[in-house]
Amino acid sequence: MRTSRIESIDILRGVVMLLMALDHVRDYYFRDTFYYDPMDLEQTSLAIFFTRFVTHFCAPVFVFLAGTSAFFMAQKMPLKHLSAWLVKRGIWLVILEVTLVKFGWDFNIYYIETNLQVIWVLGISMILLAGFIHLPPRLGLGLALLMVAGHNLLDGVSPQLGTLWSHIWIFLHHRDVIRFDDMSLVVAYPIVPWAGVMLLGYYFGRFYRQDFKESDRIKLLCKLAIFSLLMFFVLRYFNFYGDARLWQQQATPAMTVMSFFNVSKYPPSLLYLLITLGPAFLLLAALEKVKGSWTMPLIRIGRVPMFYYLLHLYVIHLGAMLAAVLQGYDASVMVLDRFIGIVTELRGYGVDLASTYLIWIFIVLLMYPACHWYDNYKRRHPEKVWLSYF
Repeated sequence: MRTSRIESIDILRGVVMLLMALDHVRDYYFRDTFYYDPMDLEQTSLAIFFTRFVTHFCAPVFVFLAGTSAFFMAQKMPLKHLSAWLVKRGIWLVILEVTLVKFGWDFNIYYIETNLQVIWVLGISMILLAGFIHLPPRLGLGLALLMVAGHNLLDGVSPQLGTLWSHIWIFLHHRDVIRFDDMSLVVAYPIVPWAGVMLLGYYFGRFYRQDFKESDRIKLLCKLAIFSLLMFFVLRYFNFYGDARLWQQQATPAMTVMSFFNVSKYPPSLLYLLITLGPAFLLLAALEKVKGSWTMPLIRIGRVPMFYYLLHLYVIHLGAMLAAVLQGYDASVMVLDRFIGIVTELRGYGVDLASTYLIWIFIVLLMYPACHWYDNYKRRHPEKVWLSYF
């Protein structure tokens, strides 16, 4: 197994981290956020729709590559040690989700509404991966494919609300809210099929072994990309299987295109995963031989994804609080007790889409020196085990 980092994977991870920041900048700065969902065909525009759509690539690639990273670690330590590390890191990520991540999203110390999102599902998937890696490879791969390709067969399952089974089902497969007396728990990222995506990423790591020829890997990546995209377009065109949200002919060509690509993220449908992971495979193939100083910023960001994630939440939210004050709002309006997009008191606040993109670029440039410093610090101090958790 090669000992140096694989730059194409770091670059891809860096790209999706940039797109993730765009999505969250749109949440906190774009003025139309407070009036309608960007995927609502009746109110959105092509530019707004695809600003949201391109950010769909973030979570699948992030979770998939987390599994790939686990495979790389498996080449350096016994599986039982890797399992212990995955469990500890998974628990740590779940704790982060309900503490530092939650506070970064809402700046509210009270647990009125708590969202379990991508960091939570990364943690839970790692805990499950700690057991999955001991399965025979064919059985493990079959289980991963079953979760990813077969979970849409369960779309029609709908247990009676308020029952124990419905709560379990929400955690497993159905995005919903679990309400308690004085708080709500929003399970935005159910476990299935995300755990399957991470497990697929784990087996994907085999293609980066040192005994796997680079030319063969590029061919394989292209075949995976073509297969994923072909499956998406065939299944989607015939509305055959893979997404409960069917596309329909609309009043205009633009609306028809948006309807076709309006796939379900919560939970991620098979079609959602095909149209996001397919281009990711193609990009990995294209990046295999890419060199140059222009890639270094992406590589540095890709090396410190958790640090970047935590930092960007606080920078975006603090900036939005300042922007609200400058537009005549009280700073307290940015202390949230629910998702920012449904805070009606913020209607009238925000900027247009072009300005949102400029703010996104500014925030990324603002954060880069900190990412650069942290990347150097991590590489200078490999003896500091705690750094692996950030």
